[in-house]
Amino acid sequence: MRAEGTTFTPPSAPAAATAPAVPERRVAAVSTAQVAIALATVYVLWGSTYLAMRLASATIPPFTMAAARHFTAGALLYTFARLRGAPRPQAAHWRSAAIIGALLLLLGNGGVVWAEQRVSSGMAALLICSEPMWIVLFAWLRRDGRRPSPLVVAGLLVGMAGLALLVRPGLGGGVDRLGVAAVLIASISWAAGSLYVQRATLPSSPLLATSMQMLCGGLLLFASGALAGEPAHFALSRVSAGSALAVLYLIVFGSLIGYTAYTWLLRSASPVLVSTYAYVNPVVAVFLGWALVSEPVTPGMLLGAAVILGGVALITTASSGSAARRHERGERLRQQAASSRRQPPAVAPPQRHEPLTAPAAEDVEIETCVSG
Repeated sequence: MRAEGTTFTPPSAPAAATAPAVPERRVAAVSTAQVAIALATVYVLWGSTYLAMRLASATIPPFTMAAARHFTAGALLYTFARLRGAPRPQAAHWRSAAIIGALLLLLGNGGVVWAEQRVSSGMAALLICSEPMWIVLFAWLRRDGRRPSPLVVAGLLVGMAGLALLVRPGLGGGVDRLGVAAVLIASISWAAGSLYVQRATLPSSPLLATSMQMLCGGLLLFASGALAGEPAHFALSRVSAGSALAVLYLIVFGSLIGYTAYTWLLRSASPVLVSTYAYVNPVVAVFLGWALVSEPVTPGMLLGAAVILGGVALITTASSGSAARRHERGERLRQQAASSRRQPPAVAPPQRHEPLTAPAAEDVEIETCVSG
């Protein structure tokens, strides 16, 4: 592991002899405006989904609700992508989609939905904002990872201290430990899935890849709901209008628009940049929970959130600076290589043949010492 600042740039693809050939996924240049629009979409829409998930699961079991959301969105996206000419996915693509669906949707999203039965949507969002810390740790621990810089390590320690403040009994107004543990596991799983996407064998069509992840994640969530006995407690007649509208909102804005934008960002931008949605999501979630359903906002929550976001700010600032320096070095090397290719090869001048002379005594002695 190298000590030059944490990086999250994925390694080069393995040789064709050791892995199946896959199409190049970044076929077009990505503009700053495209990344900014996608980030803004994830920032705002996903901040609102915390409250929507809480409202939807009020009369629908959590895993069944999440499964219906993602499977429906996945089926719509898959049909749309195939109609637009996306090729039939290969078995390796489905395997990667299943792994991503398990990490991001079953453990990640499903864990948050289940936990919101025990903690407020604002508290869940604040705990989820620890994801950049886990990304830093996982990126460091992987085989080709780099040791975090001192500033990143400081950010990790500050963020962990903020988590301790947020879940400390009494300071945060009382928390459900099982709910907190579920959200933290969801955050860790989401970080692992976000890094895995960078290396996964996926179709060249981003829409097709996203739909496959949703389909696999939806099926896994359906299976989890069945194992938890949710079908026995679910009846369409007991679903409220508010829950039905919340599910529709989650399908359209949370999955079709928000999740598609997120997975596109993972394939087009650095995971550190993508993970900065953790800055805005908690603010939107806490405000909506307080304004619409009177969820409590305690001084302890605000203090813990401020410390966590401070740690995240240190991490992303250090990572962005390191990435910028590496980018500048790479640009200089590319410019030097291009310049050397444009210049004609230098022609060596003709050598002059001088008459041979006997070496000096000291030269002989040196040569003798060296050869001996």
